[in-house]
Amino acid sequence: MKRKSKLEFSRRELLKASGAAAAVVTGAGVGMFGGKAPAFAQERSIQVVAWSQFIPDCDVLSKKQAEEFETQTKVKVRLEFINANDIPAKATAAVESKSGPDIFQLQWNQPWLYEAGLEDVSKLAVELGKDKIYPFMKEAAVVNGVWRGIPHYAVGNAHVYRKDWFKEAGASDPQTVDLKYTYDMYLADGIKLKKKGHPYGVTMGHTFGDTPANLYPLLWAFGGREVDEKGKVAIDSKETRAAIEYLRKVWTGAADETGLGWDDTSNNRAFYGETISCTQNGASIYVNNLIGKQGPKDLYKQMGHFLNPMAAHGRHHIILNMTHSITKWSPNKAACVEWIKFVENKKNYADYIHLGKGYNLGATAAWENDPMWKENPSLAPFRVNAKFGRNFGWPGPYNRKASEVMEKYIITDMFAKAVQGETTDAVLKFAVSELKAVYERGA
Repeated sequence: MKRKSKLEFSRRELLKASGAAAAVVTGAGVGMFGGKAPAFAQERSIQVVAWSQFIPDCDVLSKKQAEEFETQTKVKVRLEFINANDIPAKATAAVESKSGPDIFQLQWNQPWLYEAGLEDVSKLAVELGKDKIYPFMKEAAVVNGVWRGIPHYAVGNAHVYRKDWFKEAGASDPQTVDLKYTYDMYLADGIKLKKKGHPYGVTMGHTFGDTPANLYPLLWAFGGREVDEKGKVAIDSKETRAAIEYLRKVWTGAADETGLGWDDTSNNRAFYGETISCTQNGASIYVNNLIGKQGPKDLYKQMGHFLNPMAAHGRHHIILNMTHSITKWSPNKAACVEWIKFVENKKNYADYIHLGKGYNLGATAAWENDPMWKENPSLAPFRVNAKFGRNFGWPGPYNRKASEVMEKYIITDMFAKAVQGETTDAVLKFAVSELKAVYERGA
């Protein structure tokens, strides 16, 4: 018999947990169904750790929503925004010590890594309609059949480029070419641009977002894969070799070769510094310039976007998932539930998605038809970004092992070693050894 989740609170339990026997809990609560959060008589607090958004105004909005939540519930939400690359270390320390934040906003499929410290929120997920979201987001949060977090939104990615420089170099106009744009065209354009002093920016450092978003889709487009559908290591293939050889050509012929040391902020700075002509990123480079926060004035007017190019095995994207996970040790789980419902409220959720102007992707296909996509035509490719979403380890299972491979940067280092001059045989020998150490060591 299925045990009752610790989060399946009755009306009486919720009041008791809130220390508010005299409080009145009204209506059906919040969440996707509207309404306000219930009132709690006793002031309490919860700590939420999340990444520092690349659209700073989104963090400002989150703080405003936290203030509104406190006014309604007397529950203070202490938001801690940190560098995304620091979240794994903080989450690992918390799980090991069984203490720390009440909620982590986890990325990718990190709920698989921290399963032991995360509450079962399956009932809440269904209540909020999360069983109807994009499959790649659901796969990140459902661990061994149990929801270990509530998927909130995703961050898409596309290539932002200087339309004026592409035109001056006699290159393509990729956004006009749209879904017919290929990796061969991307390379040919990049060679022209680098000769003009406008190389591509290709992030290759140990960082959470732009590097895997560049390299995994490239591997898949050429037919390479780390494992097959059954999870057997399959990296050493003619398809992977083709992807490696292709990236070598991009690196020497089209790219800024300092990208080996870049993190997720480096290509943003390089684009604003006008040292690169194109880079794969979220919509933040465009949006922050549009609203006057970063970069040369009105640079956005020269920006276009295109989705990842295609090769013989199609077009693929890795979309960054953001998932709210409640920790098992939290003394205020009822308040955590209500906070998650509050930010998922139809209005609050829409406010957050719209503020990103295309940087924040809604969790369902319904958002592909939102009017916001007509406001900034340059961002139009992001509208269908999620249709090409894949997860680490594809086409194998998206599980703890696939996440571990990413966290250890095995695929990243395979490509990085190659562009630094190691032979294809040598880098594949490295990749096979490292992948087998993860996938074949047992459960």
